[in-house]
Amino acid sequence: MTKSKFLLLLLFVFPCVSKGQSTTANKLISPRIRVIIDNDFGGDPDGLFALTHLVLSPSIEVRGIIGSHLNANDGFDKSKTQADNAVKEATKLLTVLKLKDQFPVTAGSNTGMVNDTTPVKSKAVDLIIKEASRTDTNLPLYVLCGAGLTEIASAVLTDPKIADKLTLVWIGGPEYIDLALPPPNYSSPEYNLNIDIPAARAVFNHSQLKLWQIPRDGYRQAILPYSELQLKIKPQGEAGKYLAGVLESLMARIQQYHLNLGETYILGDSPLVLLTALRSSFEADPSSSEYVLKPCPFINAQGGYDYNAHGRNIRVYRRLDINLMFNDFFAKLELNK
Repeated sequence: MTKSKFLLLLLFVFPCVSKGQSTTANKLISPRIRVIIDNDFGGDPDGLFALTHLVLSPSIEVRGIIGSHLNANDGFDKSKTQADNAVKEATKLLTVLKLKDQFPVTAGSNTGMVNDTTPVKSKAVDLIIKEASRTDTNLPLYVLCGAGLTEIASAVLTDPKIADKLTLVWIGGPEYIDLALPPPNYSSPEYNLNIDIPAARAVFNHSQLKLWQIPRDGYRQAILPYSELQLKIKPQGEAGKYLAGVLESLMARIQQYHLNLGETYILGDSPLVLLTALRSSFEADPSSSEYVLKPCPFINAQGGYDYNAHGRNIRVYRRLDINLMFNDFFAKLELNK
């Protein structure tokens, strides 16, 4: 008999839920992991969708929300206060969700690292170090980055001891040419890596962080049709209306530049939730998605990969369970409205 079948047998023989006991999610589901989410909430709105999904997931204990900067020349926000603006956008969303003040929201640095060995200082860096250094909990810590790597790189440079106390899940980096080809008219460096190349070099080249990477060919799978935005998201209360409005406003702005997005949008940060909240019940892991183990490459000064035969093994996710991810998001929005 397998371990899973034995545990199920125990549950049936010795049920822990009586007939009169509530079976709501808050009674049956408790956090299995801690997370800190770090994202450019003032940029591409995909981060706001991921944040909504994350805070509505009962198996996750959100220990911090970090608003991070964009590339200095980014069209979403060319101000000098990009991280501060990201905090404002995250706070607006939490207010709509009626969750304001339930999670600490902290600004990261408004600028990237000057090189790959000099950390920036910010309250967000302090938050990561403090949470990773806790000894009063057995819940594993995941730092979820949907943009640049400034804060996590700076945290590990500031206190190298935390490198083995967390798992970094990062949306970013170009394709690995032995696994996938880049898309037509691709940008180089890849968008999230280009936010702070020195920070990416610090994480890949110098740290021993446990890393799960979702490169461009992975996160581009998270395609949301506009039809589902209209039918599955927009009608779902104030949160659905707000998220749809943010995305539709962006689509309208893009049309002014004569760009045709077609009828889909890539919610590329949502796999951060798929790989953490939606893991398997037994032998917990993101078992519905596929990854390969690769030696961690070096990141060169141009933002490309250089082979590193002695690099630590990292997970590179190739195929994501997008149906599970979006169906769960739609359901949680409906339950929350």
